[in-house]
This record gives sequence, structure tokens and C-alpha cells, in this order.
Amino acid sequence: MAKLARLPATDRSPPAQADHRHVPLLRTRYYAFLSYSHKDRELAEWLHRELERFRVPHSLAGKLTANGVVPRRLTPIFRDQQDLSAGADLAEEIKAALAASQFLVVLCSPTAAKSHWTNQEIESFKRTRPEGCVLAAVVAGEPFASDMPGREEEECFPPALRFKYDRRGHQTTKRAEPLAADFRDVGEGRRLAFLKLVAGMLGVGLDELVQRETTRRQRRLAYLAAASIAGMAVTSTLAITAIQARDAARDQRREAEGLIGFMLGDLKDKLEPIGRLDALDGVGSRVLAYYHNQSISDLSDAALSQRSKALSLMAQVANARGDADGSLRLYRESMVGTAEAVRRNPDDPQRLYDHAQNVFEIGELARKRGDFASAEAAYRDYQRLAARMVSLQPDNLKWRMEAEDAQANVGIALFNQRRFGEADRQFENALSTIEAVVAVGAATEEYQQALSDTLAWLADTKLAEGQLDGAIQQRQKQIALLQQLIARNAGDVNYRRRIIPAYQGLGRLMLARGDTGPAIQFLQSAVLEADRLVPSEPQNATWQGLAAAARINLADATLASGNVAEANELTELGCNGIQRLIARDHNIVAWRGSLRLCFSMRAQLALRGGAYAAAANAAQQALRLAGSDRSIQGSAEIAKLYRLAGDAYSRGGNPTEADAAWRAGLTALPDKLAARPPEMAEKVALMQRLGMSAELRPIAETLKSIGYRNIAWRNSEGA
Repeated sequence: MAKLARLPATDRSPPAQADHRHVPLLRTRYYAFLSYSHKDRELAEWLHRELERFRVPHSLAGKLTANGVVPRRLTPIFRDQQDLSAGADLAEEIKAALAASQFLVVLCSPTAAKSHWTNQEIESFKRTRPEGCVLAAVVAGEPFASDMPGREEEECFPPALRFKYDRRGHQTTKRAEPLAADFRDVGEGRRLAFLKLVAGMLGVGLDELVQRETTRRQRRLAYLAAASIAGMAVTSTLAITAIQARDAARDQRREAEGLIGFMLGDLKDKLEPIGRLDALDGVGSRVLAYYHNQSISDLSDAALSQRSKALSLMAQVANARGDADGSLRLYRESMVGTAEAVRRNPDDPQRLYDHAQNVFEIGELARKRGDFASAEAAYRDYQRLAARMVSLQPDNLKWRMEAEDAQANVGIALFNQRRFGEADRQFENALSTIEAVVAVGAATEEYQQALSDTLAWLADTKLAEGQLDGAIQQRQKQIALLQQLIARNAGDVNYRRRIIPAYQGLGRLMLARGDTGPAIQFLQSAVLEADRLVPSEPQNATWQGLAAAARINLADATLASGNVAEANELTELGCNGIQRLIARDHNIVAWRGSLRLCFSMRAQLALRGGAYAAAANAAQQALRLAGSDRSIQGSAEIAKLYRLAGDAYSRGGNPTEADAAWRAGLTALPDKLAARPPEMAEKVALMQRLGMSAELRPIAETLKSIGYRNIAWRNSEGA
């Protein structure tokens, strides 16, 4: 989130020593001009009303600040109540009002950012006023979002507000930092934002203004208390009733917050393993409803923590249901709260931990969308927070495990960017740490899951480095671990969710080695586990995606064994499932990959059936879907799709198109293969089709030496 410029800090030194830029006090008719898009009329009316009714505390009125003498009232405020005409320039009455106003307050939203008239009002005002006379009230959107790729539509600052003007009144290229108050629902709350705006106009510190207003409110309460004491003799019964009501309200609040703590603690822990998304969503919604009208700055530390946990829980549920955009929004909102908690006490490891979880989840969402650079940045920030936790409490095992998790996640980001050697070292170090922790008896569910995930990533990295046997060994260790955990925790869906891709990974490795029978057995186990998991929570999109992918992978192995009919049935079942998920959210990388594999299988089946036009069409559909997804798994996958398209053209009697497709497949492969067997195998198969026998021989020998017997290059040998 872009940082808003801070309003003036408390200044208790004499005005002559202030460092603020001097803002001349004009003999104006209006104290401020309220500029807004008419779609924001409702908030503009509220702000206009609140500014004109606001009474400056007596202790501040008459005080000389950098903005001049503090008035008793902020009146009058000009607000245009009529839509401007369709002319090319501002109306004369608007120009006159701007010229007669000391301050300009701009209601900033995406609509206002696109408003020609709002921008003209800012330009007209800034040409004759210092920068400090323009204040921003953020009501929607994101400041400076136009600088964030993909979020340009969220920009809420009009162009004239984003840049400084020189003394001649000309716009410069220097970025402005307007004084801003955040009126958004996820911001500071209306009252605090309003006071920030007033503090900016008066030239006083926000804390001073808040303190004065609080003192005035307390004085008013003191008068009421004195009057109550004077009449206590005749109102003792009412006083006792009021005290009892107060105590009852306090007890009710304690009970409510205690219930919230239970909902976010014990109840969530009981619901999470059985995958009840509806119940988990209900828990988060009830907690947020309780804190709905309370500003973050007004919440106690405990309440702030509970609110953030509720948002994270709802983000987790949204992600499981396939709503990646909603999940990201909720995690970001939760991160605002955890960042505030860290700001209040930066040396509290628990607060750092809570904040780190949101940072990690945002990195995970970036990785799932294929934005690996952003994922690495988030994971390294997560690693920094974990290191800080360990430095504060070196003997805390939980913090050391966070540091291990962070190390593994950085390894994932490196793997996704094809930096396999670096990733291998990260995973080996992480594995050593976690195995040592588990060996001494700290075998909690969290640590066992982390061990399983590290083994999976290490297996993928070993394969990428050409260590096929090492990859199989790591997958076998992962499956043995998960089978033991499932036997001890039959109802825990987290272990069952992990064993599905574990079986798939081992099945694909066996298929790569040419062991079709064992490959089919492991892939059948993946389908069986998915079929057990999905009915327990039919709305869980993550599980549905695992089930669809398991069937498509099983179809690939089944086709390799020669069972075309069963492969066709499995392909259609898997394809139907993944197409339903893609219709909900096409941004999930894993789902897009499964859909491409679906079309790849259809192309292979069509080739087997002699439907060459259909095979070419299916391969081309998959290539169109690939788009920019030519990342880690993409290069071998794209090459395979071009190979299938070329095979279809060749058998259909179009050698020119076939040759072009096969050469495009070679081009899709990276120049430096980094010893990735799937890419090497595709290169051999394509070279064989193009008659490049001499060039393919050393690559084929390398594949044989590591035991790789993928069906594509095996067929290219004529085996």
C-alpha cells in the first residue's frame, strides 16, 4: 500500500522556530474549498457539515502557527452544489471561489482521479498557492496506484495532485506528497481522519488536537459528574442502577472478547483439520462484525490481534474456495493491523510472527499467480522478520522453525526462477534443520507438514538437476512420512491433501524412468485419496483442483501403457473438473497448467485415433492457453505441445507445417538446459523428427546415464 504523507507532527516550539513551510494567511472569503467528484457527494456533504460545525478548542484558538492565527471556527467552507456545465473551462464563480479560499480539500477516489473538473480545480489552486495548502481526503482507491503495474485503475489522486508546481505555477515532474487523511473503511476511521484533516489546516499536531478535544470531552463529563453528585441524594437509586449497568456492560464485553478468543483459537483449531469452510467463514465474519465500527487506532492490542486473525482466517477460506483476489484483499487488510501492532511494539516476537504470516501468504498468492519475482521479495521479507524473532529469543524453537520455513520458501522462489543450484542448497539446509528438530521430539503437526513440504520441493529440485534416483528417494520418504501421519490422524485433511501431489510426483518419476506399472499404481492412489477428500467439503476448490489433476496425470500413464479407452475416460473426467475451476478464476497457475495438460492429453488421444486435425487443434488450443506461462514447467511442456502439433500435421500430410511446429518446439526450450531431464527428453524427440541425429546422440546418452526413459525420446530411438 502506498504511504500517505504524514500530517504535521506536534510542534511545541515557538512559531518563529518552526520548520514548516510558511503558508500566508489570506484575507479570504472561504476558509476552504471542497473539491470532489459528484459521485462522492454523500461523503462531501458529511465533511462539509462536520467542518462548519467544528469548534476549535479554546486553548488552540488564537494561537499563531505556521498557517497563521488559529480561528475559532472553520467557516465558511465552499462546496459546489451544482454540476459544472459542459464547457471547456471552470466556471467563473468556481474560479472566484478558488481564488478566495485559503485551503483546498480534495476528496480522492478513482472517480475523482478521472474527473476533468476536479483536476482543473487543483491546477487552478496550485498555481497560486503553496503545496501545503492542498489537503487530500482519501475515500476510495489507492494513492499513487498508477505507479503500480496492474493496479492503475485503483489510482485515487488526480494528476495535478500527484506532481509539484514551481513558483511560476507550472507543473513539474517531481512527485508531490500531499497532506492526506484516510477516510476509507480499511483506513483510520472517519473521526481520526477528520481530525487529521483539521490539524493540517490549523497547522497543529494531530496528537495535540486529539488531546485538546479529549480534554474538552473530559471536562464536559466532569461537569456532568459534578451535577450528578449534587443531585446524588435524590438520585441514588438511579446512580446504583447506572453502576450496575456499567458493570454489566463491562462483563458482557469481557465475555464477548473471551468468546471471540475461543472462536479464533480452540474452535478454529477444531474446524480446520476437518475442512469446514462454511463454519470457518462464519467464525471470521462474526468477529469482524463485532469490530466493524471501531477504528484500528482505537482498538486495544488484544482486539487488534483478534481482528487481524479474523481477516487472515477469512482470507484462508477465500483462497480455499478459489477466490484469489478476495484472499489477497483480506490478507492485505489483515497486514495493516499486524503492521500497526508491530509499530506499537517492534520488539515483541509474537507480533512479528503474526505479521510475518500475512507477508508469507501474500508471497504464496504471488507465486500461485506466476509472479515469482514478487514472491521472492515477499519471502525474503518473511525471512527478515523470522531472523528478527530469533535474535530476540534465540532459545525459542518456534521462531527457529519460522526461520527454517522462510529459508525453504526462498528456495521455492529460486526454483521457480530456474536457479536450481541455489534452491537445492536452501532446501538441503532447511531439511537438515527440521529433521534435527523432529528427531529431538518436537514432532508437532506444523513441523511434520513443513518436513513433508521440504521433501517434496527437494525432490523436484533433484529432478531438475538430473538426479532422478535422488528425486525418487525424497518422494518415497515424503510418502512414508505422510502415511504414518494419516494412520495416526485419520481425520486431518492437511495430511491427506499433501499425499495427493506426493503420489502424483512419485508416479511421474516412475513414468519418466519407464516403470509404467508402478507409475499407474501411485497415480491411482492419488485419485483414490482425492475422491475421499472432496466429498467432505465439496466447495473446496483446492481439493477439486487436486482431484482433476490426479485424473489427468493418471490418464497420461494409462495411455503410455496402451489402454486408450480408459485414458480417454479419465481425461474427460479430469478436464471437466478443471474447466469448472478455470471458469471461477483463470489466474491460478496450477489450474491453468492442468487445463493445458488436459488439451495435451486430448491431442495425444486424437493422434492415437487417427483424428489428426482434432489433434492439431487441441495442441494449438493448449499453446494459446499457455500465453506467458512459459516458466519453470513451461519450457518442456510448450515443446511437447509443439511436438504433438507437428506430429499431427506430419501424419495428416502437411510436412511444411510439421517442420515449422517442431522447430518452434526447439526454440521454446532454453539454450542452457540446466540438466533438466524433461527438457532434454523433448529436445531429443524434436531433433529426431528433424533428422538431427548427430546432435541428439550426446543428450540421449546423458538421459540414459541417469536412468531417464521418458516415452517421448524412447520412441524417438525407435524402441
